[in-house]
Amino acid sequence: MRWIEERIENVVIGSGAAGFQTLLRLQQKGLTDSALITENVKAGTSRNTGSDKQTYYKLSLAADDQDSILRMARDLFQCGAVDGDLALCEAALSSRAFFRLVELGVPFPCTEYGEFVGYRTDHDPGRRASSAGPYTSKIMTECLEKEALSQGLRIYDRQQAIRLLVDQKKIYGVVCLDLAEQDQEAYRLIWCKNVILATGGPAGMYYDRVYPASQLGSSGMAFEAGVNGKNLTDWQFGIASIRPRWNVSGSYMQVLPTFISTKKDGTDPKEFLLEYFSDHGEMLTKVFLKGYQWPFDVSKVSNGSSLIDLLVYQETVLNGRRVFLDFMHNSLGRTVDFSTLAQEAYDYLSSADLLFGRPIDRLRKLNELAYSFYLEHGVDLEKEPLEIAVCAQHNNGGLATDCQWETNIQGIFAVGEVNGSHGVTRPGGTALNAGQVGAIRVADCISFRKRYKSEDKVGKSRSDVEQRLRQEAESFISLPHCAKGQVLLKDAWETASRRMSESGGMIRTQRKLEQALQETKKDLEHYISYIRRPLPNQLCLFYHLRDMLTSQLVYLSAMCFYGMSGKESRGSSLYTDSNGEKAKEWMPEIFRFSQGKEEENQCIQETVCHVSGDLEHLQVYTSSCFRLPRPIPKTDYTFEKCWDQFRKRTES
Repeated sequence: MRWIEERIENVVIGSGAAGFQTLLRLQQKGLTDSALITENVKAGTSRNTGSDKQTYYKLSLAADDQDSILRMARDLFQCGAVDGDLALCEAALSSRAFFRLVELGVPFPCTEYGEFVGYRTDHDPGRRASSAGPYTSKIMTECLEKEALSQGLRIYDRQQAIRLLVDQKKIYGVVCLDLAEQDQEAYRLIWCKNVILATGGPAGMYYDRVYPASQLGSSGMAFEAGVNGKNLTDWQFGIASIRPRWNVSGSYMQVLPTFISTKKDGTDPKEFLLEYFSDHGEMLTKVFLKGYQWPFDVSKVSNGSSLIDLLVYQETVLNGRRVFLDFMHNSLGRTVDFSTLAQEAYDYLSSADLLFGRPIDRLRKLNELAYSFYLEHGVDLEKEPLEIAVCAQHNNGGLATDCQWETNIQGIFAVGEVNGSHGVTRPGGTALNAGQVGAIRVADCISFRKRYKSEDKVGKSRSDVEQRLRQEAESFISLPHCAKGQVLLKDAWETASRRMSESGGMIRTQRKLEQALQETKKDLEHYISYIRRPLPNQLCLFYHLRDMLTSQLVYLSAMCFYGMSGKESRGSSLYTDSNGEKAKEWMPEIFRFSQGKEEENQCIQETVCHVSGDLEHLQVYTSSCFRLPRPIPKTDYTFEKCWDQFRKRTES
């Protein structure tokens, strides 16, 4: 076994758009003793996901759009369970972050006069959305990486962070599995003062997910280190293709594809939506609205497009069939009578000159890139249907932080999707903005501390702490050699992820949640006696599975607590309630729910993970509580006062 130790003041974990931007912002602030570590620099959500028109959300920057920082902050705050100081930061710094990306080469479209025209996205009252096409986040990441490489910044590829070393609620180091070492088991221990987690959401928890296979997340190690979770019940679920994994939002729905279901073997095809709509125009309108109301939303079941999500779920999960989008044929196999559509849908299609042809004809005229994406991945929508399912798409909850993006553990920060800043019903594209804004805040915070706070000395007390933590690290990396179970890693992963999708997905029942929690707790606490000893090339998966089970336990416990507390359905999460209502009488009882009141939807849930015992005989339990959001700060906008305070904060 090879063991390397080194010291790096600031360690960024993750090579997505948030991670690279953080590394660049640290460099900009003169914090040169910084490095980015990543399991695979080409992996992750930022580089490998998108949609028909992947959205970046920022302050309106065109024509006479009536917008302001405070208006945007209030809109973010009203998304539910959002801290006001975070909302204000995301609004105030959105333009600064956006223009930085423009200067680095991200091709956000603008007029010939330099105005960045926006459009309306889901849960967006204005026109703040922009896009560089289906691969917006990929382009962002590549531009940021190029800039980091041009500056010669330190990037450690093939380093899997597996443990955070914490003492007295302060970070001291990170343990990494060295995946670059082929001949022997190798680890790297990095002693540091700050760790910035840019690890993305814990996507590996779910079997049905739109995340790329390379995006697994690392939230478990943060929870085990004592970092608090925030709004862990709040995920986004929506309709996505499963091969390849891709959101079928926006253009894919607005061109009115036909929904077809079959038996598992592909026989017995039928246009199943027709069974549930007496009005054909209403059905097509709902499909159209699914375009920009893409995430499932309990508030849009009765009178919006989220009824479509429930019907797809019913057909696939409850009825055991497969569902496809057919772009080759119109519904009922005949010319669409566009006059039967609701006015909103008709006006959109008319203005885009789409009142003709088949869905594929309309798609190629509206958004050729959306068609080309599937063609590049071996699916020709001109010739074959597209299989879909309801999938996990984004974690709106995550790790809890203050307005500096710092967690409750000193020196541990969280930027990007891993941060739980997004609220219950975030506007599409806000996650990309939040990651870029978070990078600015983290760099500012660390820079300020370095200038004004005395530096820790590596003296006797720190040496003693490091010695204890080194022993903890050595004990942790011995776990694979202690494994003595019979279950293969890949089988355990599939069992756990399927269990999470069935119990903690879009539809949740208290019984299934509690059962899944107990099973997950057993798997984690008896991990060593459960899992077969891994081969050297399986160590990566060994640590990932343990991390994923930890995340699942914390998330499931938060969901159980939420249900037991009498909280009602909100956002993309439908909690079955026997005393609730069904959108349609013919729906199964599992779709009966009570919608959370506005004041309840504002409630923030925080969850803490407690770990005791030794690493081989874990005891893990959690605790949760609810609190009101921090309000939007009231700021004195007198310039002279602002200038004075600014000088005090920034001048040495």
